[in-house]
Amino acid sequence: MAAATWTYSAPDGVYKSHEISKNLLHVAIEEMKLLPFTTAVSGFGKGRGETITLMHIKHVPEPLSAELEESTRIPIDQIEMDQRAITVVEMGRGIEHTHLFEQLSAFDVRNEIQKALKVQMERCMDTAVAAAFKHTDVKVIFTPTSLTGGVWDTDGTPTTAATHNLTFDHMGVIADYMAGDLHIPPYKGDNYVSCWSRKPLRGLKSDPLWQAVHMYLRKGELFFKGEVGMAEGIRCVEVHRENALSNSIGTGSITGEGLIFGDEAIARVEAEAPHLRLDANFQGDFGRTKAVAWYGILKFASIWATANDGEAKIVRWASA
Repeated sequence: MAAATWTYSAPDGVYKSHEISKNLLHVAIEEMKLLPFTTAVSGFGKGRGETITLMHIKHVPEPLSAELEESTRIPIDQIEMDQRAITVVEMGRGIEHTHLFEQLSAFDVRNEIQKALKVQMERCMDTAVAAAFKHTDVKVIFTPTSLTGGVWDTDGTPTTAATHNLTFDHMGVIADYMAGDLHIPPYKGDNYVSCWSRKPLRGLKSDPLWQAVHMYLRKGELFFKGEVGMAEGIRCVEVHRENALSNSIGTGSITGEGLIFGDEAIARVEAEAPHLRLDANFQGDFGRTKAVAWYGILKFASIWATANDGEAKIVRWASA
C-alpha cells in the first residue's frame, strides 16, 4: 500500500487511482477484525436501486414422527416466507492538502495521505459492522448476573445491568442456548465465533479450560485476525477499538461488550465498493488546493431480525 501512487487519468476535475480503487477494500480487509465476518449479498450493484429485499424461508417445524402408514397420504407442510429490506447509504471521508505543501514537503504527501485514509476506512468499516451487530434488530441478548448465569432478553434491548465479568460457565450457557434453543448453524466447522473487547476475555484467559490457538488449529488451518483462543467451542477474537466494542459496560464497568454468532450473521450490501478519489482542483483556485477521499455506497445489517428458533444467528453480550 505504501508504494502505491495515483494515476492521473484526466486533465482536470476528479482523478481516481484505478489500481487502488479496485483493491482498496481487499487490502484493508486484512487489517479489519469484524468486516471479514460479514456475508456479501449477491445480485446487487449499480443500477439496482437503493434497497435490496432478502427473502427467507422460515424454519419448517419437525414433526413428532415422519413415519407413514401404507394407506395414508404424505402430510404436506406449508412454507412460510419472511423478508428483510436493507437500504444502502453513502460512506466516505477526505483529507485536504495544498499544492505548495505537496511540492515542498520532504516526504511523499500522496502516499502518506493514502495510508492515513486506508487506516481511517478500516476503522470506519469495522465500527459500522459493530453497529450492525449491536443494532436492536439483533434481538437475543445475554446479560451476566452471577458467575455462572444471567438474564436473557429477546427484544433487542437489555433490561438488566451486568454485575459480573465473563466466565467459562457463561460461555457454556451461551453455546448451549445457541445450539440447543436457537439451533444456530456454526460459523466454521463445528465452532461458533465471538468478538470481544479486552475486559471480558481477561476473565477467560486465566481459566485452565481456556484453549490457546495452537491447541485446536491443525497445521495449515487459518486463524482469524485477532483470534486469541477458544472456550466451549466458541472461537474468540479480541477487538481493541472501543468505538467498535466498548470495554466498559455494566455495574462499575465490570465487563465489556461481546458478540457471539454463527453462519448468516451480518449482510454486506454494496452498490459501490469503497475506493479512493482525488479532486485535484478542490474548491477551485487553479489546483492550488487538493483533496483526497475514500468513498463507497454500502450497508451492513443483520440478515435476520428475529429471536425465533432457526432464525436468530447472533447473541449479544450486553448490559442495560
